[in-house]
Amino acid sequence: MPPEPATGLDALMAPAVDSTPDVVDHVALARLYGEPLFAIPQDLYIPPDALEVFLEAFEGPLDLLLYLIRKQNFNVLDIPMAEVTAQYLSYVEQVRRTNLELAGEYLLMAALLIEIKSRMLLPVRQSDTGEEVEDPRAELVRRLLEYERMKLAAQRLDALPRVGRDFHVAHAQADLDAETVLPAVCPADLREAWAGILQRARLNASHRITREQLSVRDHMSHILRRLSDVRFMEFTDLFMERIRMGDPAAVIVVHFLALLELTRESLLEITQAAPYAPLYVRLSYTRSA
Repeated sequence: MPPEPATGLDALMAPAVDSTPDVVDHVALARLYGEPLFAIPQDLYIPPDALEVFLEAFEGPLDLLLYLIRKQNFNVLDIPMAEVTAQYLSYVEQVRRTNLELAGEYLLMAALLIEIKSRMLLPVRQSDTGEEVEDPRAELVRRLLEYERMKLAAQRLDALPRVGRDFHVAHAQADLDAETVLPAVCPADLREAWAGILQRARLNASHRITREQLSVRDHMSHILRRLSDVRFMEFTDLFMERIRMGDPAAVIVVHFLALLELTRESLLEITQAAPYAPLYVRLSYTRSA
């Protein structure tokens, strides 16, 4: 059953019931401090200057003066001062009514226009030197032409594509895991290295003739023992030990054959870090302790 309405003291102590409907956005005219308005207030006051519409925005007196001249297709070298001055003063009067500080800059140009207009009304007199007196409008024309050139240049610069306004710079980061590939040792590299060894071995030439048993297997074992204590050894250092010991060229040749045999059996690797770099020799397997 619905609750009975409160009476007496209970009615006075009961909270006020909000009669505002829950959904009002589709019929309310506006919201003021979060509350919906269903009708325009009768005492609503809008000041006359609450809304201002500027049809033309000028950056200064020269901009306004140039606009008046170009809009009416006047020749900038022969400005009709009377008509232009009247239009300029009319605009300045409108600005002065709303913004006195802004009108001060325009009033200075208005005084210059009035001065030029008054000087043009005076009869033309020649100077003491007999030269023709300069047109009172000459200085103003020069300033207008310079301002127009700068304004057109600024417009051309503004029309250029600009980062953040017309386009955005794309940034991409490549996460690549590049593996360094060592160059392969070709027969020509091995031949050049061997030619250098032979050239050094010839420096130890001797006239002593002896008969010596040369074993490729013995030299193979010697090379394996020599490389077992180091990670790698330069190709020339492996033979320089024999050359310093005074071994003849025949022993160096057998030592080189032993190196080739170990390489053929995949017990040794011959590598280099870069093209035309020194050759290095190392074991192709890890020796157990």
